[in-house]
Amino acid sequence: MPFGARPRWRGDDLALVFHHWPWGPGGAITLGNVILHTGADLDSLCRTYAHDAGHCEEPPIKLADHERAHVYQYMVLGPLFLPLYLACGGISVRNRFERAADRYAQTGRGWWPWSK
Repeated sequence: MPFGARPRWRGDDLALVFHHWPWGPGGAITLGNVILHTGADLDSLCRTYAHDAGHCEEPPIKLADHERAHVYQYMVLGPLFLPLYLACGGISVRNRFERAADRYAQTGRGWWPWSK
């Protein structure tokens, strides 16, 4: 693949994952059923947005679970996902999409951004 990215289908995540994606600040970004990941293993642990922002102490979550929530969100919202995501604050703890993805990664439930 160009620039060294390595694609791999992950059936559990319903996504084609490109590992070793060379651009971005690190971590992963989901675009529909495609996950661009800068690392080698999507099953790695990461911190929640609330933990990183200092709002609370939370145990690490699996990055794959967090990104799977975004795949589900995209599957429901389609082309509305990106404008709604940006309208909700982009990449930050304030964004209900990110909070829902963290909740899903913690509990296996609640990936929808407007659920409690």
